[in-house]
Amino acid sequence: MDSFLLQATIYLGAAVIAVPLAARLGLGSVLGYLLAGIVIGPVTGLVGSETQDLQHFAEFGVVMMLFLIGLELEPRALWNMRQRLLGLGGMQILLTMAAITAGSLAMGYPLSTAIAIGMIFALSSTAIVLQTLTEKGLMQTGGGRSTFSVLLAQDIAVIPMLALLPLLAVPAVATLANDGSVVRAVAHEDDHHAALSLVEGLPGWGVTLVTLGAVAVVILAGVFLTRPVFRYIHHARLREMYTALALLMVVATAVLMTMVGLSPALGTFLAGVVLANSEFRHELESDLAPFKGLLLGLFFITVGAGIDFALLFGEPARIIGLAIAVMGIKGVILFGLALLFKLHKKDRWLFTLGLAQAGEFGFVLISFSLQQGVLDGSLASQLLLVTALSMLITPLMFIIYEMIIKRMGDTDETEHDEVDEQGTVIIAGIGRFGQIVNRLVRSAGFETVVVDNDLSTVQMMRKFGFRGFFGDPTRPDLLSAAGLEDARVLVVAVDDREAGNKLVRYARKARPDLHIIARARDRIHVHELYDAGADDIVREMFDSSLRAGRYALENLGLSEFEAAELEQAFYQHDRTALLELAALWRPGVPITDVPEYVARARKLNSELEMELTARQQANETRKDAS
Repeated sequence: MDSFLLQATIYLGAAVIAVPLAARLGLGSVLGYLLAGIVIGPVTGLVGSETQDLQHFAEFGVVMMLFLIGLELEPRALWNMRQRLLGLGGMQILLTMAAITAGSLAMGYPLSTAIAIGMIFALSSTAIVLQTLTEKGLMQTGGGRSTFSVLLAQDIAVIPMLALLPLLAVPAVATLANDGSVVRAVAHEDDHHAALSLVEGLPGWGVTLVTLGAVAVVILAGVFLTRPVFRYIHHARLREMYTALALLMVVATAVLMTMVGLSPALGTFLAGVVLANSEFRHELESDLAPFKGLLLGLFFITVGAGIDFALLFGEPARIIGLAIAVMGIKGVILFGLALLFKLHKKDRWLFTLGLAQAGEFGFVLISFSLQQGVLDGSLASQLLLVTALSMLITPLMFIIYEMIIKRMGDTDETEHDEVDEQGTVIIAGIGRFGQIVNRLVRSAGFETVVVDNDLSTVQMMRKFGFRGFFGDPTRPDLLSAAGLEDARVLVVAVDDREAGNKLVRYARKARPDLHIIARARDRIHVHELYDAGADDIVREMFDSSLRAGRYALENLGLSEFEAAELEQAFYQHDRTALLELAALWRPGVPITDVPEYVARARKLNSELEMELTARQQANETRKDAS
């Protein structure tokens, strides 16, 4: 116990010191975790052999992260990603495998070993890349979405890779491992998992049926079981039970996927997608987010602590050269795919620099290849070091990306995001007005899609955890991508008056049945929006001004009830007056040049004064009588 507490203190202390310091220097939290691991591992030797065992536990942070990402993706949004999953992701994996396999053959490795090396380096780091994209608010950009699609495709590809590796085994290689204990340890661990397997010893068709059954169990449980279980937990009135249930769902799904030979991360991602439309989604997010962050941080520390500097210093040119070569080959392929799939300039660099490293699933493939006799111990150690070194370099690649973007800033206009989410409510404009609408509607459990053409505002939203897309909300193609055909409500909250009118007019023409709520700057703008086809029109200062007027009446001696009654009467009269005046308004003609408009407005103002005075006198009479 004392040893466990000491190790926990070392890991947590290193994180608490290194991560805020790295963030303060602009290096990002991921690099801070990696540096913390290097300091407590290779540099000072405060931690040792337990790092590898701890890494298997910390990898569960990746599982939780994919579950939470799945919660943010509706099945429809995932279906919309199919072209990038199969096209962009599939081509990246196949081309990278082919290039690195060819390079390995040129270095003299046998074909089976070269193919295994190609598989290992075809994968990228889901943990580091997604954490950094989220941290920097880049997840909703076109480059961020394309990057996520490739990472998801890679997670799926791990399954056939694990199935293929035993076919590449060379029996003689197993006897050439430098450290037989490593092979025996991995084999022992594999035997332990085999005892829990549901597919061990089954024929091919049986494995397929059991695997599909496990996926069906996850989907059906997410659709039909979660609601009654959450209601049961609710009646317990114990807050910690929500957290326990959230952890149980993730752990149980991961275990089930492992027992049928699927990736736990892929299984929990599927569970998250199934629950994306659930009313309990936000509860699950808030309960699991702290665990995800802590475990991911621990994972990054173990990567840093596990770097074998003795091997690195023994062959520095070879190891560093291999790491650079791997990242260079992947970078060229990624940039070519970015051009082929017509990613915009800044998105190309994000896509290329973000995915050029090897990934944590490479550790799994290396260990499995060692056990199967595909790799010998010496080569496996080199590949582990190259993988870890490339992951260590990745945060620096994001810093290079930011430097490139700064240099491009003055000459390259920021490209609009690709909208690949749809919601019940579309909010165009996310300034002070739109933010309140968005928070209220989302807090009530309804899905929104927010679009704004102010990049700084969208980036600020992302930092506070709100999703939004950068783009011109008046563009028909963008509105269609946001789900205009199926949306129930459109909220037009853009600052530009003409843009707002144009948007309302287009939306009304495209969807005559759509309910349109529009923000107006003044009374004239109300008339313009009414003419364009808006259903509900809200003057941006009207309600707040009414509230201020009510406060003034209360401080002049009226009771809260009396002041509220006069406020409501003023509101109803003003709405009626605007409808009457709208019939007299002439587009493009100043209202002062329309005599009938001015005359009717003066008469309505007089009627309002008379009505409110009569109400106030009635209140005074009632007070005197009582």
